Amino acid sequence: MTFAARYGPWALVAGASDGLGAAFAAGLAERGVHVALLARRQSALEGVAAEINSRYSVETRVLATDLADPGAAAAIAAATDDLEIGFLVYCAGADPNFKPFLDAPLAAAEAMVQRNCMVPMQLCHHFAPAMVARGGGGIVIFGSGAGLAGGPNMVAYGASKAFDMVFAEALWAELHDKGVDVLGLILGKTNTPALRALEHSRGQIGSPDQVPPGAAAVEDVIAEAFANLTNGPTWMVGEDMRAAVQMMASMTRNQIVELMTQLGAAAMGTPG
Repeated sequence: MTFAARYGPWALVAGASDGLGAAFAAGLAERGVHVALLARRQSALEGVAAEINSRYSVETRVLATDLADPGAAAAIAAATDDLEIGFLVYCAGADPNFKPFLDAPLAAAEAMVQRNCMVPMQLCHHFAPAMVARGGGGIVIFGSGAGLAGGPNMVAYGASKAFDMVFAEALWAELHDKGVDVLGLILGKTNTPALRALEHSRGQIGSPDQVPPGAAAVEDVIAEAFANLTNGPTWMVGEDMRAAVQMMASMTRNQIVELMTQLGAAAMGTPG
């Protein structure tokens, strides 16, 4: 069975305007799957769609939607009602701020929970039944090492990514024997536009185009993702992340939180 027959004919990629989401969408198109591109910025999505259309013989659809909107999932469902979605990728919800919980308005944390928890849960509940009915499909939810334990400056973000990881694992437990591949990808530091903008704003890199030290390449992350679609429920991406998880296995939760606190202080350039 071809990739497109197993996971197509259409995929929905949330967070497809740049970085990991755009690269995953291109990977799907390369494998013959039509892609519905979802993010907030219409012009950026149109650019991604144009690039895909110029390289691959697939259809694209652009869905400009703010995932922080409480009605986002319903709007997405309506906009894709005529498509057979066999693959769902949720790669949205990065934290652009990296600041203490009490230094940001509560609305920012609430929006984070909406984008990272509510919407992927709602979309999975909407699209997965058809995958189960046909006995095939795929769901990929991008997570983060920030979800492995609590740490400073990413209180709501880390908690939302912990939700994503456990949600993907539990969904895999229910759906993998029904022919639906569910994979939670746990990423470490990755060279995305969001990370470059954040580190440049803090003076840690000299330009928004500079690769942050120690950041994995987007193409390497996407290659691991495609190579491990059937190796769910959870895949730690990159040797550094796998080594970190192995180290954490010998530590108590308190020790892991202390480690995350030290790493957070180092990222801010402050004493731990």
